[in-house]
Amino acid sequence: MPDAQCPIPNIMLLTISTTRVPATDLGHLLHKHPDRLQCFPMTFGQASVFYPEANADRCTAALLLDVDPVALVRGKSKSGDRPLEQYVNDRPYVASSFLSVALAKVFSTALSGRCKDRPELAETPIPLTVNLSVLPCRGGEKFLREMFEPLGYQVTAKPLILDAQFPEWGASPYFSVELQNTIRLADFLSHLYVLIPVLDDDKHYWVGDDEIEKLLHHGEGWLNAHPAREQIADRYLKRQRRLTRLAVAQLAEADNTDLEKLEVSHQQEEEVLEQRISLNEQRLEAVVEVLKASNVKRVVDLGCGEGKLLRLLLKESALAKPSQRIEQITGVDVSHRALEIATERLQIERLSPAQQSRIQLIQSSLIYRDSRLTDFDAAAVIEVIEHLDLDRLAAFERVLFEFIRPKSALAKPSKRIVTTPNIEYNVKFENLPAGKFRHRDHRFEWTRAEFQAWANGVAERFGFDVEFRCVGTEDLEVGSPTQMAIFTQCKIY
Repeated sequence: MPDAQCPIPNIMLLTISTTRVPATDLGHLLHKHPDRLQCFPMTFGQASVFYPEANADRCTAALLLDVDPVALVRGKSKSGDRPLEQYVNDRPYVASSFLSVALAKVFSTALSGRCKDRPELAETPIPLTVNLSVLPCRGGEKFLREMFEPLGYQVTAKPLILDAQFPEWGASPYFSVELQNTIRLADFLSHLYVLIPVLDDDKHYWVGDDEIEKLLHHGEGWLNAHPAREQIADRYLKRQRRLTRLAVAQLAEADNTDLEKLEVSHQQEEEVLEQRISLNEQRLEAVVEVLKASNVKRVVDLGCGEGKLLRLLLKESALAKPSQRIEQITGVDVSHRALEIATERLQIERLSPAQQSRIQLIQSSLIYRDSRLTDFDAAAVIEVIEHLDLDRLAAFERVLFEFIRPKSALAKPSKRIVTTPNIEYNVKFENLPAGKFRHRDHRFEWTRAEFQAWANGVAERFGFDVEFRCVGTEDLEVGSPTQMAIFTQCKIY
């Protein structure tokens, strides 16, 4: 229990829990012993760490802050439009930039991804749950989910009322939040360090050029691929446009480098491998034929890359009769740089006004709900699912089969077209070593039986019929190089 030398405030701002057995390994990762209360002086008050529970099955570490807002401004000028704001505020009671600073100081070793006693543990994804008692969300629950769900988190948010005795004051911007993910502890802490002040949309200290370096350091490996990275940078840098532009430019440069490496890798490991049989062209043509036969009007290409399918659909739409023309063609990709390349190669600025009105490009993650991706009667997913981690595939399934659908209740059944490599065919590629995937970024490659089991499962869960087709020359023993599933909605919502 705390003593008089180390007072603990009433509000528990943050807890971190794990159920990975033995759960007490959390103490090794955090470098904080479960049997001791530890206190850390901060410039704005005091941080304290203790463990409400610590056993083999479940371990929880609590970080509490005692913020003294009066001490922060003692001796400073009180002039201004709101002279009492420095003294009367929510800072002692909510998760804010104070908490980020405390995380960086108290858990500095864990944040850096180091664990001297158990280095392999620091690199291991473990089930983690973080609870934030009072988290300001300037933008509401929707914005909160847009921050964490693209990173694979399960988010539970409970709104907190402003004052039950004065309902006319309206809703508060505060939530009690639980975040769950199986992830490295260092990554979890990095996400919290950056996103807590972003959600609060404020910082308690001066933000200068050095803050860009902090953002890029703690955002390494995830921020450049986040669909809201520009908004994150803008809020993190306290809406200073010069700093935001510099940060976004550096993120874009890193994204461009990654994309160029990916394209080179793709050419060397997949397109060159498949060039002899022109497999990419055959895939695109097969998808276009299905879309034409279905007479769909609004098509979205998820994971559109440089826009090859979009270009074919624009061409087909220009040649088709008005009654058979695709009215809206949308490409979606998480990479801003990929969409820039697609814009250049589609030559959108040179298209006629009628064609420009039919094409749009959207930057978005494929694993969380996006309100812009509704009212489509067809979706194409060409060689995409194998790039997803299997633990994120379920989130993508909901996007593809549940969230993307026509708005009208009278709409005809919608289509989903998914292609993926057939791993059984890999033995036919002479330059591909045994046991290797066609692309180094592939997380898996399925046999025909595995793909059909997955497709039949999601079809049953989401109310679709499914048929399978071969793409490329079919071998009697190992099948075709690419396998295609065509889903037709049989249950209209």
